[in-house]
Amino acid sequence: MAETWIRLLGPPRIESPGAIPPQPRGRKAWAVLAYLALQADGTGRSRTASLLFPDAADPLGALRWNLSELRRTLDGIAMAGDPLRMVVQPPWRCDAAEVIDSGSSPGLDPRRLDGQLLEGLSFADCPVFDSWLADQRYRLENVVQSMLYEASLAALATGAPGEAVELASLALHRDPFHTDCNVVLVKAFVALGEHRRAREHVTRCGELYRQELGLPMPAEVRRALSDAAPAADPGMPATGATVRSYLDAGGASLSAGAVDRGLDQLRLAVVLAQRTSDRHLLAESLVTLSGALIHQAGGRGAEVADFLHQALSAEGPDGASRTAAAAYRELGYLSVQRGVPDRAAGWLDRAMVAAEGFPDEQSRILAIQGMLASDTARYADAVTALTESGRLAKAVGNRRQQAFSEALLGRVRLLQGELEAAAACLDRALDWIAAEHWTAFEPFVDGVRGETYLAAGRLEEAAELIDRSWVMADLAGDHCYMALAAGAEARLFLAHGDLAAAEHWVNRGLEPKPWYLWYSARLLDTAAEVAIAARSPRASEFAGRLGELASRSGMREFVVRAQSHRAVLGDAAAAETVPWLAKEIDNPALTAFLAGRQRG
Repeated sequence: MAETWIRLLGPPRIESPGAIPPQPRGRKAWAVLAYLALQADGTGRSRTASLLFPDAADPLGALRWNLSELRRTLDGIAMAGDPLRMVVQPPWRCDAAEVIDSGSSPGLDPRRLDGQLLEGLSFADCPVFDSWLADQRYRLENVVQSMLYEASLAALATGAPGEAVELASLALHRDPFHTDCNVVLVKAFVALGEHRRAREHVTRCGELYRQELGLPMPAEVRRALSDAAPAADPGMPATGATVRSYLDAGGASLSAGAVDRGLDQLRLAVVLAQRTSDRHLLAESLVTLSGALIHQAGGRGAEVADFLHQALSAEGPDGASRTAAAAYRELGYLSVQRGVPDRAAGWLDRAMVAAEGFPDEQSRILAIQGMLASDTARYADAVTALTESGRLAKAVGNRRQQAFSEALLGRVRLLQGELEAAAACLDRALDWIAAEHWTAFEPFVDGVRGETYLAAGRLEEAAELIDRSWVMADLAGDHCYMALAAGAEARLFLAHGDLAAAEHWVNRGLEPKPWYLWYSARLLDTAAEVAIAARSPRASEFAGRLGELASRSGMREFVVRAQSHRAVLGDAAAAETVPWLAKEIDNPALTAFLAGRQRG
């Protein structure tokens, strides 16, 4: 059956083989279509009408007319009910809806996706919808960029470097400063044997960074020219026993704190596994190395993602497997930290399917799903996932996982303003961390526990833990925890009324570049609050940066808070947008914050 496409990315149009099909008339019809296409759970008719027809004498009547117009041109697509839902069935397809669902339904070719949502249309007469549209444009652009990056990695991992070059080049056309895409392109040229092109790209990349950003080129781009696995003794037998010996040795070294030695041993395990015919053993070795790079060496870039895609290629697509589940989980974790929630959700769903029968792995996946739900302001879902994660971790005797899940649950409770519940969760996590001697995770829990004291007005207790969090994060060089602790320090000094010290900590926190973008968003939110209190001209800059980051990354509460900052600074359209967006988020703490701002 020939497919008919609703193209909402780029200039909106309906595409069908053969004759040009009828097109919806008027920009408001396209606006209704785009809004419904991106509301998978449906949306109330009154809410939609007030969003798109705020000045109409009969907003619901205007909505009905536009729905009738859409049904006329989109024969076979259902748009009915209250909440209003759009159901797209073959032969119809919709590019924007499939992009959002691409993580759960792989197969959409990102090479066909180009242009902004409703490109060329503007809605200045509907300021709230215009704000929604800007947010969705950032979000979809981010997802498509991630799809191109992940597809280029998958092509490289499955032995198709020419395709990897094409996909990475398309991604870099959108964002030439995307470090990981530059790495993949260089690796793909090397895999093709085109070393001259690889060197030329590295040179161009370096010049671009210097000329446009005044920064040196990221070191990993140059390393991609010469990345090589460690050499193994050619006389060493490549057997399952030798591979497992290196895996065990690497694990022991990492547990003892010898991270570099442990990583070298795990890399040798991968080299030896590649010489065997055991594809599962190779996948297991690659996933083990990837986990060590991510969680103990701070690896987040193309190298570790490449290993995970290679592991999935070696493991094969069929059946439940602990190794496949771990690979999907780590890819989901990387997507959560990079701020691509739509892709993360798909990876984590696939991880849970592969983890059937493995409760220890299910516990890990649920914790990342809880993190994702928290980041996107779906707090009830976060509590459910993290509580179940902790229950499973307890059942299998994994106390570190218990501490991790409980600490994240404490963060959710803090964000909801449930201070006693947050404190109880975080104190339990700290007890388990102490029992496990897990000092690497302590800066996070200390920092969040300090913020519960701060929110309760207990500033001395807050200062003790927040200071400790900063010192430990700084000593470890952990950029994520440094951003968290610096933001907490800024809020502490803001509570004291010391705006100069608060601004100092904001600037200090902005220096490191955390991989986990939620920390950046929280720091920018604090920066905007401090700048507004200090009447600093940087307030608008911080609010703008927060709004763009939050929109791209699906961090719905931070989108609301960014608009609130803009409203305080005099943006009338933002003031209209805040209550409309806030209705979608069930968080008493956010409601109280906005009410306090309105009174102020």
